[in-house]
Amino acid sequence: MDPHCIDKAGSPRPRGAGTAAVFRRATMAAGLLLVLAACAGRPIGVMEPTNHVANGTTKVELIAATTRAPAEDKAILFTGERGTGLMIDAVTISIPPDGQREIGQVQWPKRLPADPQKDFTTVAVDPIGDEKEGEAWLKTHVPKSRRVLVFVHGFNNLYEEAVYRFAQIVHDSKADVVPVVFTWPSRGSLFDYNYDKESTNYSRDALEDLLTQIARNPAVGEVTVMAHSMGTWLAVEALRQMAIRNGRIDPKISNVILAAPDLDVDVFGQQYQSIAGKAPHFTLFVSRDDRALTLSKRISGNVERLGHIDPSTEPYRSQLEAAGITVLDLTKLKSGDPLNHGKFAESPEVVRLIGDRLIAGQAVTDSAAGLGESLGAVAIGAGTTVGQAASTVISAPISIFDPRTRRNYGQQWLQLGSSAGNTIGAAGTALIPSRP
Repeated sequence: MDPHCIDKAGSPRPRGAGTAAVFRRATMAAGLLLVLAACAGRPIGVMEPTNHVANGTTKVELIAATTRAPAEDKAILFTGERGTGLMIDAVTISIPPDGQREIGQVQWPKRLPADPQKDFTTVAVDPIGDEKEGEAWLKTHVPKSRRVLVFVHGFNNLYEEAVYRFAQIVHDSKADVVPVVFTWPSRGSLFDYNYDKESTNYSRDALEDLLTQIARNPAVGEVTVMAHSMGTWLAVEALRQMAIRNGRIDPKISNVILAAPDLDVDVFGQQYQSIAGKAPHFTLFVSRDDRALTLSKRISGNVERLGHIDPSTEPYRSQLEAAGITVLDLTKLKSGDPLNHGKFAESPEVVRLIGDRLIAGQAVTDSAAGLGESLGAVAIGAGTTVGQAASTVISAPISIFDPRTRRNYGQQWLQLGSSAGNTIGAAGTALIPSRP
């Protein structure tokens, strides 16, 4: 769940008595307080175009595809209710100068009209009427990399929140891509969890169609799908449908990034089996201190959520390696998100990693690294002492579990020397998946 504003007040009526019911209500109330504290004072309705790009600002041009119902108020543009089909707009967002903002943060206006020198603003919204117009827009915006990044937001998101957050990710990651956000009908309320979940099911066909259209465009060479929270269910289901319908996922869809996936681990296992074989490469961002996923686990039959697992323990370690799935464990990473649910977008290291490596389909670490070290740390090489290497592994704020990196592990072992075996081995086994 995302720490965004609530558009409804009140608390749910208890369905039962006893300690468990009291605990659930207390947990829900605590989560609500955190969400409200994070959003106090932000005005709703920022999609009214300014038609102006201020000096020093940066513009992000993206496609916004939605299954939401249109709003009468053009400053809101789309509601949280379900529409009757897929609607697409070309949207331009203005980002304040780098010196006026923090990487990883969406700077919402405290009042309207927004100040483009300090706030994110909407520059333009241009409807795309049909598939041919969409193809033409893509053709004129595809960079040399010919890559497209499709983002699917999570639970509790208004339309504008999904668009602005994605613009922030694209800008801060410096990804060389055409950005496409798929925004499904979320009411933006903590108490509409079940409605939002059913809205993801409602939107599966539309997302599958969108991905198919993008992949079929001759101007596009490669597609990465990135999804967050409840949106990961929608993304994986759309890919699963594509695999069942066509016998495979389109080969241009080469990478799938699941951030804080609000997915039942057992269900994901079944989904993955349906797309295995020539599946895209999957990368997961997980965090065991994710409070939103802790709550989701409690209201979902107490079954572990995929974004909440410890990838160093069995059976996850062996299963993830056998599937070739890369995992970044962000548990030790600190962020400004009180729910610890949006670390993937707020951490400068992580958003740069998304832009530099994941979208390009590269291994998370290279041949000079491979012990799950902190991103940005000095690569472990021949000059690194045993103590330094062990300390790096144990204290890393971002632990990396990359089966492809593991193939380089033998060379690193030789560089460190046989005397390092016991010390590094003890630390490394907690971070490097090993085959059963």
